[in-house]
Amino acid sequence: MLKPKIVIPQQFIHEQPIAHGEAFGVLCWNTQKLTETPQFQRVLAEVTANYPCLFLLLQEAKLSTKNDWLLPHWSYAVAPNIQTRRSTYGVVTASQYAFTDAQARLSKKREGMIATHKSYMLSYHALARGGTLLVVNVHAINFVRTQQFSKEIELIREELLEHRGPLIVAGDFNVWSRQRRLRLLQFCRSVGLRQAIMTDPHHIKTYRQHPLDFIFYRDLSLQETSAIDTSSVSDHNPLYARFKL
Repeated sequence: MLKPKIVIPQQFIHEQPIAHGEAFGVLCWNTQKLTETPQFQRVLAEVTANYPCLFLLLQEAKLSTKNDWLLPHWSYAVAPNIQTRRSTYGVVTASQYAFTDAQARLSKKREGMIATHKSYMLSYHALARGGTLLVVNVHAINFVRTQQFSKEIELIREELLEHRGPLIVAGDFNVWSRQRRLRLLQFCRSVGLRQAIMTDPHHIKTYRQHPLDFIFYRDLSLQETSAIDTSSVSDHNPLYARFKL
């Protein structure tokens, strides 16, 4: 697979900032490239009806290059890791709030088995009292040594250290070993992130008994969490967290 051109597919149609004291939901889901299937669309509609959210953070999304995205009433930006003539693959950050900026990033290293990069998205969302919420949607690199994984996480950390304000960092971190999990913990501590502990944690995707998917946050009040059983769709289940600014 060739390195994608960093041309960010995006649609920004919202102007509303996040009000102080306002609560909002975040849904984080590795979709296993099933984004365009009718079954996925049906389950996503059911999940968002039961777990109202104003942010969708999708990993391993597949989007057609010919058609509009299947959530036309959302603002969104895509960080591609693979692009073909027919499809774009990568992480998608969608919101009902205004984007002030969206920055796509690729991993420096390619994954050993399939020679593709991973991608992540930094998106900035205006706060009504000034400043921004930074949301980082991550699909962390896999099939590389822990040392290289650490270098990629360090690149994210350096960008987060420059942000003064609330943070959400979420996604599939591929921390399937003790060493990777420890490196992720060190990363969180260094930028002041707390983990949103899920209810029903047995629904979180694991490998070698290590959970892979997480939602972390800073300078927000956590109101509610849930790991949602949708195992008939993807091999990952969505994580939900509700925050108050």
